[in-house]
Amino acid sequence: MNKICVIGLGYIGLPTSVMFANNGLHVHGVDVNAEAVGKIRNKQLHIEENGLQERLNAAIDSGNLTVSTTPEKADVFIIAVPSPINPDKTADMKYVEAATKSIIPFLEKGNLVVLESTVPPRTVEDVMMPILKTSGLEIGTELLVSHSPERVIPGRVFEELVNNSRIVGGINEESAEKTRDLYRAFVKGEIFLTDATTAEMVKVIENTYRDVNIAFANELAKISENIGINVWEAIKLANHHPRVNIHLPGPGVGGHCIAVDPWFLVELQPETAKIIHLARQTNDSMPLYVANKVKAIAEKHQINNPKVAVLGLAFKANIDDMRESPSTEVIHYLKELNIELTAFDPHIKEQNFAQQALKLEEALENADIVLILTEHDEFKILNPKQTAGLVRSKIVLDTKNCLPREAWTKAGFDLHVLGIAND
Repeated sequence: MNKICVIGLGYIGLPTSVMFANNGLHVHGVDVNAEAVGKIRNKQLHIEENGLQERLNAAIDSGNLTVSTTPEKADVFIIAVPSPINPDKTADMKYVEAATKSIIPFLEKGNLVVLESTVPPRTVEDVMMPILKTSGLEIGTELLVSHSPERVIPGRVFEELVNNSRIVGGINEESAEKTRDLYRAFVKGEIFLTDATTAEMVKVIENTYRDVNIAFANELAKISENIGINVWEAIKLANHHPRVNIHLPGPGVGGHCIAVDPWFLVELQPETAKIIHLARQTNDSMPLYVANKVKAIAEKHQINNPKVAVLGLAFKANIDDMRESPSTEVIHYLKELNIELTAFDPHIKEQNFAQQALKLEEALENADIVLILTEHDEFKILNPKQTAGLVRSKIVLDTKNCLPREAWTKAGFDLHVLGIAND
């Protein structure tokens, strides 16, 4: 296993490629995005991730990493492409199908194919295997196949690639063992072997658990507002119990995994996955809840045509990833309510909205309500006195509970926090 061909050079494929390359293997990375390929070839990043730049530089300079828009022959093929959902909440497997088809002309006897993308259970068996059989190679002997889903979070990808435990599901024992040996190039965590469908289920379970937990927290936030308590304090105290681990509420759930993967189970077993379905609906309803809360705050302050400064477009703090971000939905609903807005995110360089400001000061200027949707470090250290000099009305809605309440109220702001009842 001296040469690896990685299909997909996004948030998972590129870090995985540089990890293998910097551990002595030759990696050929492939992506259909020619612009991204060109940037990587010139040691420029098209995604943001801590530690990626220096690792990419080392991989390119060593000669161990090459990139292009077409695959090459290799010993191992790793597929790390998106697996989104369609508007009707069904799994969209076109990227996995296309990636699998793209490697068929390059497959040879003895190759290993690894799917890293998070997918609905039975994708390897029902989607990939029929395509791989067209290679003419006997599956399980001449061509080994497995699923080893990534289990990392943006911002800590390299730390978690190395130290997290890993699940490897093979279509047979030899496939699983060979995949385990491959990832031992850099994985220090324990590697657990199972079958492909169980591995697919494990990854979906992990993200669905978190989605259901967040939905519970969001329900608690609404209840707390109605009965006059602070949900953040209540959750913190409850989590001191040794067998309780409640997540935190927020304006919705984003990211390519948690907001997507539970739908795989709903589609697979709609009559059985009722709690999972309800949790998805609960979390998907939060952007509208936040938009309506903005409207109610404006009405409380008798502001007829409020201007809102939306701070945070990424789905998570200190990253540039907007996939499935609830911020985009909040903005959509604010527009439906005919509320004027500007939006700003220090980590998002591309213009995604006509109302997107290039500088924080531009977004805050003459705003009536400052709406915090992402807890970027840059927002946590905002100076309330300086902010007061830019805004028109001193009102804040903090959906992440990331601002120091005393400092902001001392500066004259009416600070509203999701999950805390205001007098």
